[in-house]
Amino acid sequence: MNPSPLAIPNWRRNFLIFLTGQFLSGITSMIVQYAIIWYLTMQTGSASMLSFASLLGMLPTVLLSPFVGGLIDRTNKKALLIISDAVVALFAVILFVAGSLQATFPLWLVFISLFMRALAQTFQQPTIQSVLPEMVPADDLTRANGQLGMISSANFIIAPALGAFLFSLVEIRFLILLDVIGFLIGAGLLLLVTLPDHHHETRSEPVHPLADAKAGLQLLATRRGLLIITLIGTLFTLFFMPVGSMYPLMTVQFFHGTVAQAGIVEVVWSVGMLAGGFIISIWKNWSDRMRPMILSYFVVGVTIGAAAFLPGNTHGFWWFVALNAVAGLAVPFFNTLLMAMIQQSFAPSTLGRVMGVLNSLMSISGPIGLIMAGPVGDALGVQNLFLIGGIGSLLCGLLTLILPAARHYDRDLQAEK
Repeated sequence: MNPSPLAIPNWRRNFLIFLTGQFLSGITSMIVQYAIIWYLTMQTGSASMLSFASLLGMLPTVLLSPFVGGLIDRTNKKALLIISDAVVALFAVILFVAGSLQATFPLWLVFISLFMRALAQTFQQPTIQSVLPEMVPADDLTRANGQLGMISSANFIIAPALGAFLFSLVEIRFLILLDVIGFLIGAGLLLLVTLPDHHHETRSEPVHPLADAKAGLQLLATRRGLLIITLIGTLFTLFFMPVGSMYPLMTVQFFHGTVAQAGIVEVVWSVGMLAGGFIISIWKNWSDRMRPMILSYFVVGVTIGAAAFLPGNTHGFWWFVALNAVAGLAVPFFNTLLMAMIQQSFAPSTLGRVMGVLNSLMSISGPIGLIMAGPVGDALGVQNLFLIGGIGSLLCGLLTLILPAARHYDRDLQAEK
């Protein structure tokens, strides 16, 4: 359904420049993000403050995603990506100035900055997702999403270690200026990228957020199988979010490990995701993408659930690391393949509205799971959260398997071509 990007000369080179810009601006932004979290940890030592920071990072996506899609569909997407990066850089400068005028950052300003970063991401993610089909031919779209996923995974591998290292060496007010450097590099490379403009007819249309959110939901409802897959993904988020927030506690409390060992688990998970993204990026024959998607639910369910039965010692910890490498490998086969199917299911002129609704639906259960994580973990033990998460993932895989509209969605989609 997407117009051919072959009208762009050298589309592969064009996409490579785009990927490079996303990597460099993304890595600088994530380093600053980790540095800010380290700063909050050192300044407050409060789990409540860190939980509040996590919620701030999720709320814009949950609350605003359905309403930004119409703007994305009617706006120059290159300009929107540059502006959202510029907002992050602006608040980095504001924090730098505040940190230069007094010994510490005002916490209220730190939280506002975190919120604005999340708000910018709320615009960036669906914009990137909706622009990809306009840059890459349909036959290469799945592999392109795999390459974009590899960029994200590489950032998750590099940024935590580099952020902690730089935090120990560089004064925080100077470190946050990496956001400005990342903006300049990312915007400069993005200016070199050619993006097809197929939306002249929609530019003059007024933006009606509520009507656009309704239109996005109606468009999604026309794809019954995709709507079912999305709702099952929402259920998975509800089960997995408590698990995701408890990884450091699982390492330190249950396995009696160190903070460094908790970092190893995160890096290994990201390496697994990088490997999964690499497999997707080189694989050419995707006759039925639902099969590996369903399998990924079962792999994540078994590996996460098995962690609950490990002994709480060093030997158990290394088994935990191995299980998370496998789980990380499986995750891109859900996220990346689903994204490619979504992009091929709707016209580029409406994809922003659809992505806004989808992102909100997929993440709406996240804050609920995050709020539940502490009380449930305290009552049942952190290891049993992993068992619940594993069972939940298996349930999601089973639901996708037994519902024909979901199980056959990709085959039906490819039959439309």
